[in-house]
Amino acid sequence: MLIGILQTGEAPENLAPVSGDYPDMFQRLLADQGLSFRVYRVLDMEFPASVTECDGWLITGSRFGAYEGHAFIPPLETFIRDAYARAVPMVGICFGHQIIAQALGGKVEKFAGGWSVGPTEYDFAGRTLRLNAWHQDQVVARPPMAEVAACNDFCENAALVYGDRIFTVQAHPEFKTDFVDGLMKTRGKGLVPDTLMEAAGARLDQPVDSQFLARRIADFFKAPRHAA
Repeated sequence: MLIGILQTGEAPENLAPVSGDYPDMFQRLLADQGLSFRVYRVLDMEFPASVTECDGWLITGSRFGAYEGHAFIPPLETFIRDAYARAVPMVGICFGHQIIAQALGGKVEKFAGGWSVGPTEYDFAGRTLRLNAWHQDQVVARPPMAEVAACNDFCENAALVYGDRIFTVQAHPEFKTDFVDGLMKTRGKGLVPDTLMEAAGARLDQPVDSQFLARRIADFFKAPRHAA
């Protein structure tokens, strides 16, 4: 099954030589899941010719806000709506989670409650999963066709499902602990409150459930679904 990775952001230059860029992280996360990948740098306006060019789509994270006026955002929203209408499965992570919600009628904003950083627990329908977080923006109103798949006290819409067509997650299963540590030491300084980063740093040795979520993402892509 061919999955198109729609790249909407880039790993920091000083971290990428070790971590790889965002598509590399997802390919590592989903290795051995029976999937193959093709990367499209939509942040540079490199879009697929059709929503059926791949068997499914994955939208990466980004330092951009879904509500910002970047050139790639309107065509990406159109692509999302087309993929949803044609029942081509799609997964969104962080910015991907947010832009999908916005494209389908939800609302994203810079959350007044601040940042979520580092290993964070989420309730996935009664099962507690710990995943790495790195965000201030949130989906504050979900689209009418979306249902909550995970939440916590800080993030009401931490994961959403749109029938059998879309699955999105606010957290970062593709982020390893050393990459989060690098973000805290680079992008985080002066952006994330020091007290929050200190607390997150104290949790960095906690194990995360990235592989559980990797299997869920792969199972979602490969699940039988009704045609549009």
